[in-house]
Amino acid sequence: MQTKENDFQRRAYWAQQMELGYELVQKLIAFPVEECGEGFASLPEAAAAAGVEMLFSTSKIVGELDRVYFLRESLVWDVLGIGREMNDRGWILKIEDGYRSLEMQRHLVRKPVLFDAILKKCIWENNGEIPPLEMIFRRAIVLIANIPKIGTHMSGSAIDISVFNRDDRSEVWRGYPYLEMSEHTPMRSPFIDATSLENRLKITALMESHGFMHFPFEFWHFNKNDAGGHILTSNPAPARYGAVNWNPITNAVTPVTDPLTPLNPLPVFEKEVVAAIERARQAQAGASGATV
Repeated sequence: MQTKENDFQRRAYWAQQMELGYELVQKLIAFPVEECGEGFASLPEAAAAAGVEMLFSTSKIVGELDRVYFLRESLVWDVLGIGREMNDRGWILKIEDGYRSLEMQRHLVRKPVLFDAILKKCIWENNGEIPPLEMIFRRAIVLIANIPKIGTHMSGSAIDISVFNRDDRSEVWRGYPYLEMSEHTPMRSPFIDATSLENRLKITALMESHGFMHFPFEFWHFNKNDAGGHILTSNPAPARYGAVNWNPITNAVTPVTDPLTPLNPLPVFEKEVVAAIERARQAQAGASGATV
């Protein structure tokens, strides 16, 4: 049962996790990267060729933009190993997302359903009041990378995943589905049931046995050999994968010229906050039958 004390605990935990996430973002910004120039390979094609049963999301990432199920070539082989081991356990690995171009990420950050979810949590955290713009910017940068340097999807070194049972195609339940954004989202959230936590940790152990480290604040996100992976494994060496522009025709990668430039600067965020607030107002008025 939800109580006032319980709600306070949830808000406090959420705020703590988001601040820890922001601290990690600062480490990512400062971490050295020496881009290796490795090309990309297709996960669906590799899985089919290897006979590994794997699923891929069919939803659009935003608008009419399809998801891109490509990763750095050497990482594809690691994912095949993960998929094969999951098959042996009676599971199917589902890839929810892979590489994102800067343009895809720029639009994703402004995707209304995600932006509205972040704003809703910020209002909740701020006891029902619209928070300062800087607070929303701070939370959003943890949940949806707005700077190329910190976005491992833009490095082609990250995947978002779900896991399903092979026998009946039911999801191996982790408490909430992809893409939850709440106090339930951090990997070890104390606000999920014991079975869901156990499933999260089993999946994480398997992923990390193949070198894919979990992002502590999202139970579905795993990455390898980038700045985040090095930080999470206490590896001080420069990361070999950084944010890149990828040419799918030539398979050439070029490092992003200025990986610290925000994809959506603060003035753009401000406009999105205003739009999100108006959407919330319209929805509330519609629910009450009031005239807007």
